[in-house]
Amino acid sequence: MAGDTPHDAGAPPSASNTPKTSTNATGPDSHAPGGASSSHGGFWALTLGAIGVVFGDIGTSPLYALREAIDHARDGVGGDLAVVGVVSLAFWALMVVVTFKYVFFLMRADNKGEGGTLSLMALAQFAVGRRSAWIFILGVCGAALFYGDGIITPAISVLSAVEGLQDAPGIGGGLDPFIVPISAGILIALFLVQSRGTAGLAKFFGPITAVWFLCLGALGLVHIFDDISILRALSPHYGVQLLLNDGFLGFVILGSVFLAVTGAEALYADMGHFGKAPIRMGWLGFVLPCLTLNYLGQGALILDNPGASENPFWNMVPQVAYWPMLILATAATVIASQAVITGAFSVTQQAVQLGLLPRIDIRNTSETQAGQIFVPAVNSFLMVGVLVLLVVFQSSHNLTAAYGVAVTGTMLVNTLMAYFVITKGWKWPMWAVAGTLIPFAFIDSVFLTSNLLKIPDGAWMPLVLGACLVVVMWTWVRGTQILTAKTRKDSLPLTDLIEMLQARPPHRAPGTAIFLTSDPEVAPVALMHNLKHNKVLHEKNVILTVRTAERPRVPEKERVRMEPINDDFKRLTISYGFMETPNVPRALGLCRKQGLKFDIMSTSFFLGRRSLVPSARQGMPLWQDKLFIFLMRNAANPTDFFHIPPGRVVELGAQVAV
Repeated sequence: MAGDTPHDAGAPPSASNTPKTSTNATGPDSHAPGGASSSHGGFWALTLGAIGVVFGDIGTSPLYALREAIDHARDGVGGDLAVVGVVSLAFWALMVVVTFKYVFFLMRADNKGEGGTLSLMALAQFAVGRRSAWIFILGVCGAALFYGDGIITPAISVLSAVEGLQDAPGIGGGLDPFIVPISAGILIALFLVQSRGTAGLAKFFGPITAVWFLCLGALGLVHIFDDISILRALSPHYGVQLLLNDGFLGFVILGSVFLAVTGAEALYADMGHFGKAPIRMGWLGFVLPCLTLNYLGQGALILDNPGASENPFWNMVPQVAYWPMLILATAATVIASQAVITGAFSVTQQAVQLGLLPRIDIRNTSETQAGQIFVPAVNSFLMVGVLVLLVVFQSSHNLTAAYGVAVTGTMLVNTLMAYFVITKGWKWPMWAVAGTLIPFAFIDSVFLTSNLLKIPDGAWMPLVLGACLVVVMWTWVRGTQILTAKTRKDSLPLTDLIEMLQARPPHRAPGTAIFLTSDPEVAPVALMHNLKHNKVLHEKNVILTVRTAERPRVPEKERVRMEPINDDFKRLTISYGFMETPNVPRALGLCRKQGLKFDIMSTSFFLGRRSLVPSARQGMPLWQDKLFIFLMRNAANPTDFFHIPPGRVVELGAQVAV
């Protein structure tokens, strides 16, 4: 899948060639970058970094979550139960969804230290031991929904912070008409700086977000004493009572309560960047207490002053600290948006490497940090999407209708894929599987169904976007499968070609020729055309395949595998993890240890370029053929993707009907 582009280069991930993957990491965290978690100072630095990146999204939820939920609850039973019940539901949502499901359970399902939907998909495929269509479909849906979340999060986060201008002292609503333009300006600036990388700014993310959480906790602690009876909300009894008394309305309320846990999936997705232990410490020891205090404080304020429910967060802030808090809130939401944008870049890189998307221009923005990448196409896509949302929805209140569906969908996908990991990989007994996953799946399904009620109000947007991306991914995967099968059918086995060349030796040219191919068992198109048109064979010929393993990274010692065929031909496989950026010349440098000596500037790389024409009588429907061809034509050139010197590349083409 991953390599079948217009050029005959690369190959799909191969479970048979993938070393065993860790599926049950319960010991000390060893996956933190650079092993920093092994030292006391490094551990706390990673914890601070995790607070800045991992918890940015969930840390901005207090700006709007309780406001929306209590607004719905007031239409039902009303009174104190509406407030205490909503705060209780928010607290227990944080406990069950974030703490129990993600922090204690899902973070154990790491793929060599990496988390996230696509890492979990690769882990589940490996646990099953074969290609599973169901796991593949779940992974594609989860990845597609992530982009929907990636568009909504920056819009709602920044807009909810800037809306603090409505109640800012000394203005009196005079800046209300400028809230959307100001938000748009902040977001445009954020997207424009992505190409320069964020390594320099990232060191400020942790301290700024830590101050934000401390302010959240302090504000909440002060206002808890407005009505100390709010502490009743720590009991699940009041949340359950609210749901029972409100009936169907209680089900609707859950869709707004879920806003308190949006961003929970970031704990799992960013596990590889910071390690399990720092994330767990950051959540249990700092973020969860601060969020709990803030929600309790908002509830107590509303019990004491029901009019504050229109915007409880900003009504908590004293006038003397209003402007500093507004600036801090804006900074926190920008950081939360940055984390989502960076996550979209990482998911795109994984999707390209796993063969779910065509090759895309992916640029490294740091020479020292491997995870710092920039994807221009995705950045432009997100920026346009975010600006459209701002123009269409105009306020964070309206945007909350669109928020939640993509996140709940991703959470349910993670739960379903975890089934394959814990049954096939961890070998849990069925009673333990049922006792763990059924409650999680039930809660995810309830939240998802509740959010689906918002479809007429805007929840259709992430669903339509996700559906379009699923179609694109499915078309790419299916098209590459058809193209691979057709190429294999029309090609000559490499061993047969070598026998023919030995019987009738062609003219020999000095130097080394490297033929990139996705199928090392058949003669590459470029080799056949070179023999047919140029009537020459180089002294040394290497059949090169670039494969993507179903794990995040491949150690250097396992990067290359060489297999001599005869004196003239060698078969070479270069393996990369789905979190890595391929660099063929650098990998070829490792071949010297295995006896393949060559000079990159006297070596020719031959690529087979295939020109596709749609066919209504075979393969996919005609519209899907045209979409696949469009994706092919706009895929990144493999010369750039594999970092091959352009002056050493020879392209030879053929026309293929799909």
